[in-house]
Amino acid sequence: MYTRSSRSECVILRRQSLIRPGVAASLAVALALASAAPIFAHDIPSSVTVLAFVKPEARRLRLVMRVPLESMRDVNFPLIGPGYLDLARAKPLLSDAAQLWLANEIELYEDDTRLPTPRIVATRVSLPSDRSFSTYDGALAHTMGESLPPDTQLMWKQAMLDVVLEYPITSDRSRFSIQPALARLGVRTTTVLRFVPPNGPERAFEYLGDPGLVRLDPRWHQAALRFVELGFVHILDGIDHLLFIFCLVIPFRRIRPLVAIVTSFTVAHSITLMASAIGLAPDALWFPPLIEVLIAVSIVYMALENIIGPKLDRRWLIAFGFGLVHGFGFSFALRQSLQFAGAHLATSLVSFNIGVELGQLLVIGLAIPALALVFKHVVAERMGTIILSAIVAHTAWHWMLDRGAVLSQYHVQWPALDLALLASGMRGLMLALIVAGAGWAMFELYGRLVRRGGETPAASLASHADGD
Repeated sequence: MYTRSSRSECVILRRQSLIRPGVAASLAVALALASAAPIFAHDIPSSVTVLAFVKPEARRLRLVMRVPLESMRDVNFPLIGPGYLDLARAKPLLSDAAQLWLANEIELYEDDTRLPTPRIVATRVSLPSDRSFSTYDGALAHTMGESLPPDTQLMWKQAMLDVVLEYPITSDRSRFSIQPALARLGVRTTTVLRFVPPNGPERAFEYLGDPGLVRLDPRWHQAALRFVELGFVHILDGIDHLLFIFCLVIPFRRIRPLVAIVTSFTVAHSITLMASAIGLAPDALWFPPLIEVLIAVSIVYMALENIIGPKLDRRWLIAFGFGLVHGFGFSFALRQSLQFAGAHLATSLVSFNIGVELGQLLVIGLAIPALALVFKHVVAERMGTIILSAIVAHTAWHWMLDRGAVLSQYHVQWPALDLALLASGMRGLMLALIVAGAGWAMFELYGRLVRRGGETPAASLASHADGD
C-alpha cells in the first residue's frame, strides 16, 4: 500500500521522466545562477561624467575612455551578496557594453573622412578612487593592465568602466574630428575630452550632452565658420538682447540716426566681449548675475525713454554705455565655446562678433519694415511707440526683479589689498582707456553723420517724424 507521500514521489518521478535530460540540465543551471548571482536593472543615472583621451600614434588612433558602469543600462551585470559586482562573471560582458554604448555612438574623422568601426583593445572595471586618468599614459597603462582581483568587493553603482578603442589612420599628422553621441548615458552627461597631438600642447575640451562635430585641431577658416554660426545663433536666441535692439529701432528708423546708434552699440559690446574673453573682466561669482540684472535695467530704461520721448543727441551715447554691459553678456556665452577655437583665438573672437552683427542686422532689417507697416495701417507712430515700449518695459521689469533676487543671494566681499588687487586694477584701467578711446571715436563719427550734414539732431528727428 502506498502512502500519500509515496504517491507524490511517484508523480514527481513520472513528470521528471517526461522532461528531456538536456532541458532539465539547462533549467538546473539557470536556477543555480539565479540563486547565486542576482541580475540588476536600473534607471538612467542623473549625472554622468565621461573622461576621454584621443591620441594619434603613427598609423593608429587610440581613444581611452572612462564611464560609470551604471550608465550601461542594457547590459545585465551579475551581482554577489548585497550588491557587489561579480567581477569574474561580468568580465565577458564588458566588451559588449563598450561596443553598444561607446564604440557605436562615437564617430571619428581623419581630414573629414570617417574612420571605420574601432577595435576594442582592452576593457576593465576600476575603483572610483583610481586616479590613473589624470594623464594619457597613466590611463592607457591602467586600462591595459591587470584586472581587479575577482574577490574585490565593489558596489556596482560605484564601478567605473575603462575602455581602449583603436582606429586605423593614414598619418598622425592629419586633422582629426570627433562627433560623440554620449548624452544618453545619463540625464546630464558631462564629457572631459583631452586631445594629445604628436607635437604641440594637449588640448582640453569640456562639454555637456552632444556637442556635434568637434574639430580637435581646426584650421582657421573652420574655427571662423563655427564661431560666426555660434554668434548668429546666440543673438537670435537671446530674447533680452533682441528686445534692447528693438527698443533702439522703434523711434529711429532712418539710415543716419540708425547708423550712429547701432554702430555705437556694436563698438561698445565688441570691446567688452573681447576684453572679457582675454581675461580683463572681473572673475567674481557675483559678476555674471550683476550683468544679467544690468541688461534688464538697460531694456527698462530704453523702453521708458521711448515712452517719454527719445533724443538722438544722447541715444547714441546711451547705446554705447549699455552696449558695454551687453558685451559682457555675450562673453559669458562665448567662454565655454572658446575651447573649440584651437590655436585661432583671435580669429574666433572676431568671427563670433561678426556672427552677432549679422544676427543683429537681420533683426533690424525685419523690424524696420514691420514697424513701418504697423505705424501706417494699424496705429499712429507716437501711440504705437508708447504701446510697444510699455509692453517691453513690463517684460523687462519682471526680468529685473527675478534676476535681482538671484543676485541678492551672492555675498559680495571687499577684496584684500594685495598684488592680485593691483593687477586687477591695472586690467580695469586698461579696459577704461580702451572704452574712453572708443567713446571719443564714436563722438567723432556721430558728428560726421549728423552734424556735418548741416542738420541738427533735433531737426533730424523732426524730419524723421514728419516723413513718417
